[in-house]
Amino acid sequence: MILFPAIDLKDGRVVRLLKGDFATVHQVADDPVTVARAFADAGAAWVHMVDLDGARDGVRRNADAVRAVCETGLRVELGGGIRRLQDIEDVFNLGVYRAVIGSAAVTDPELVRRAVETFGPERIAVGVDARNGRVCTAGWVEDSGVEYREFARRMEALGVRHLIFTDIDTDGTLAGPAYDRLAALQAAVNCDITASGGVGSNEDLRRLQAAGLYGAIVGKAYYTGAVDLALAVREGGPQA
Repeated sequence: MILFPAIDLKDGRVVRLLKGDFATVHQVADDPVTVARAFADAGAAWVHMVDLDGARDGVRRNADAVRAVCETGLRVELGGGIRRLQDIEDVFNLGVYRAVIGSAAVTDPELVRRAVETFGPERIAVGVDARNGRVCTAGWVEDSGVEYREFARRMEALGVRHLIFTDIDTDGTLAGPAYDRLAALQAAVNCDITASGGVGSNEDLRRLQAAGLYGAIVGKAYYTGAVDLALAVREGGPQA
């Protein structure tokens, strides 16, 4: 299973939120490059980055920080504010390997189809961000009314291979992932699924791996010391 330690950026700072609530934003590290190098030292090959400014406002403001992390040699997966084909080209020019389309996948599925056709399914992921089983957009503040499994099926039909499922109700809580919803999603589609939200221990990661998940994002649990990233990487197997 691929481990995706996370760096969330707001105004160039490494921050965390609780359940996606911007009122809870707090800084957890001074320098994203230093954090990324610590991930690499633990054996990680990937880093999951979110431009929170882009996610909420649609305007990405953290290009310099993203470029600097790309230069560490980690393979960067980036979401937040990616709403046009040009946005994807722009972040790829920074050195990003995989672009994550979130809100725009709900409002503009044609963008997803074109992105997969243009860049290939390995370079594109779609974020399935759900609260109470319904997909949310605009930095998780707007309820689309679309059931998450139905949305995932629509994305798979467009050629998407990588889905990142975030259960907003567990995000940042360390209370454990939404195992039942993840299992239901696995049964609904044949995509590679990365679990996000709620990871609070190495045992959570073992359970996700045993369930056959492609990947898992580790955010708050890393910064609080609740997860031993080096151990998780060793147990996860090949990371390339």
